[in-house]
Amino acid sequence: MAKLTFNELAYNNLDEFIYGYAKKPVTFKNGMVIGNGIVYPELNVTLPPISINESTMKKVLSQYKEMITGACEKAIELHAPGIIVEIELLPPCTFNPQWGIDVAKVVKDVLREYEGQGLKSLLRLTPVDIREGNDLVHMYHGEHWDKVMKTFQGSAEVGADMLAIESVGGKHLHDEAVMNCDLPKALFALGVVGAKDMEVLWTNIVKIAKETGSVASGDTACGFGNTSMVLAEKNFIPRVFAAIDRVMCAVRTMVAVECGATGPDKDCGYEGVYLKAITGTPISMEGRTSACAHSSSVGNIVGALCDCWSNESVEFQRMLGGMAPTVYMEQLIYDCRLFNTFTALGQAKIYQDVMVASDKKLDPHAYILDPKVVLDLSAKIIKGKTTFERTKIAAQATIEELKRGIAAKELDVTEREVNYLDILEQQLATVPDDEAQFTAEMIKNNTNDKFDPKQYDL
Repeated sequence: MAKLTFNELAYNNLDEFIYGYAKKPVTFKNGMVIGNGIVYPELNVTLPPISINESTMKKVLSQYKEMITGACEKAIELHAPGIIVEIELLPPCTFNPQWGIDVAKVVKDVLREYEGQGLKSLLRLTPVDIREGNDLVHMYHGEHWDKVMKTFQGSAEVGADMLAIESVGGKHLHDEAVMNCDLPKALFALGVVGAKDMEVLWTNIVKIAKETGSVASGDTACGFGNTSMVLAEKNFIPRVFAAIDRVMCAVRTMVAVECGATGPDKDCGYEGVYLKAITGTPISMEGRTSACAHSSSVGNIVGALCDCWSNESVEFQRMLGGMAPTVYMEQLIYDCRLFNTFTALGQAKIYQDVMVASDKKLDPHAYILDPKVVLDLSAKIIKGKTTFERTKIAAQATIEELKRGIAAKELDVTEREVNYLDILEQQLATVPDDEAQFTAEMIKNNTNDKFDPKQYDL
């Protein structure tokens, strides 16, 4: 299948660029439609600390069944119009594909049971990307690749509605780039290595989805953009670096859509707002309800464009109000009631404006999630002809926009952050326009022993 190309924005009117509505809604077999006016809660759950092996699998499956049962009962109690459950498989359940498939089956069986009681639901299944480690032979063949593909195939066959992944192509390079605030290396990791990996990976995921009748939903740069964001939150790196990095991530993550993924894009990819702007696909987002897994400065503004509202992974632990997944399902449902009630009252734009205004000025990462900024930057990004060009444009355009926002007093940052914008711009100026030349230079000067270009066919 030829890659899709996106040379125009999906949205030209800022008033249409809003939560709950996507230019390309996704319809599922049970009649649920994502991106057609209703924001659905998407519960993301995980196990408490437990050793996963042959002897504990019965307990593992029992815990998944119990947590999804509790969440479904709460959803019926609170009259949810529909729910989504995401299972991010833990490493042993991808290294052992049948275990992951068994998890998908148990969860889907519970969802089917409650669908019989009138609760519409969808399962998003996310295998962990295990393509790393000293025993990795190659990114696109060998044991690691085969197990990821087998997990996708089997999970779809037992009923997973959506297939997703947090892919790791280029992550070793990107980790080093973040720690050193090295913008050219981040550009190489995302716009060259990561983009190439995404094309191979998502061509295969889309193929599996078509064969099984499931939906290839989307990727996320969680291991890239969220790593930067969390480190910036802890003041280990400049916040402006994390913001620039996030917009660069959008080009890489969009490759999944270019290969045929239809959304809704995955929750922990905050860059999803750029995908929505350019491709029109619906997106899932996580904000204040993701505090169970990590802190951020974007808790409200991320809701401005969401089509599904998620929580990041919450462990199966007891809280005063009940088991944590059930408690978080309640929170998500109430949040979605607000989204959908404002829409029903014709006040969605007001609610969006409030969410944006509450966060935008306080942090660079929040600033670049403002719908107006997203559309402005997206219009510049699509002028590039390749992922490399687009990633470079994303970096430069974001630097310029952050400088403009600071000068206009639309964004408050420290003097240190302002100085880093100049440093990063100087770094970016050293990147040649020729991708082949840039790639050759980066490979020649590579000092990261965890990155082997041959594993990517570079």
